[in-house]
Amino acid sequence: MATKKKNVLFEFPKPIDNDYLIGHQSTWKSFTDAWNDRENHPIHPVWMLCGPKGIGKATLAYKIAKMVYGNIGDFFIIDLERNLDKDGKIKSDAKSISVKTIRDMIERMQMSSMSGKWRVVLIDSVDELTYPAASNAILKLLEEPPANTLFLLIVHNLSKVLPTIRSRARVEKMHPLTISELRELCQIFMPETEISNDILKLANGSFGKIANLKASGGDVLYEKLLNVLQNKSATASDVMQIATKIADAESISDILLDAIAYFGLADLYPMATKSIDDINTLNLKEEIALFKIIMEIKKCL
Repeated sequence: MATKKKNVLFEFPKPIDNDYLIGHQSTWKSFTDAWNDRENHPIHPVWMLCGPKGIGKATLAYKIAKMVYGNIGDFFIIDLERNLDKDGKIKSDAKSISVKTIRDMIERMQMSSMSGKWRVVLIDSVDELTYPAASNAILKLLEEPPANTLFLLIVHNLSKVLPTIRSRARVEKMHPLTISELRELCQIFMPETEISNDILKLANGSFGKIANLKASGGDVLYEKLLNVLQNKSATASDVMQIATKIADAESISDILLDAIAYFGLADLYPMATKSIDDINTLNLKEEIALFKIIMEIKKCL
């Protein structure tokens, strides 16, 4: 497959550096109420923040973590950026979080201060734990969580989490952002940029998706894709042109799935997701596979 082009037009803060939490006030209140009442009712040690990617789960998790450990206790972060290979070296390009990463964190916890200060373990995300080794290592830790330790587990797809892990957590289901909340975030991070209603709808409540699109220039492709799909006079050549542009872009072939959602064509999801998966598994020519998906969408409009 050809090397993807990257054209960074915007830069957005990582969740750990983001001070803006828009939406999710009910989840935030649920935690702060429990935290403030912990002397009377011990707080649940495991909180699972669930919902689609890019809606602010990690932003909320870091906000909670900073409040709990308060730069005095210990803070352990488990994610792909800090992933370790079997030799203990950072391997941030891995697709799953290794059991070595989990075991290293457990060792550091055992050596950490026992002063009584709170410790926080944040895993972003549980979906990316290597199965079954890393998942089982976390499960053993959650079965008997250490005192004064809070686990914040970020989950994109609850169905991918071991039922035994899920049963040990307080599950907080977080919802996609509203159009007005997306607009508010756009005003904060892109105050001089106009974001169309089409892009806001295609984002499906995920500001992370808008951020990725703006950072890669993918929002322009969204607009062109919609034009081709809605243009009754568009030719096969026009479709191939947009398919090739999507294939040459970076990690945005899922815009076709968003377009399917935008037009309410749920019946096309199985075909489209299989075709996109087959690009890598069967080493198909990407633009041809995307061309076929776009043509199928056009047939339904």
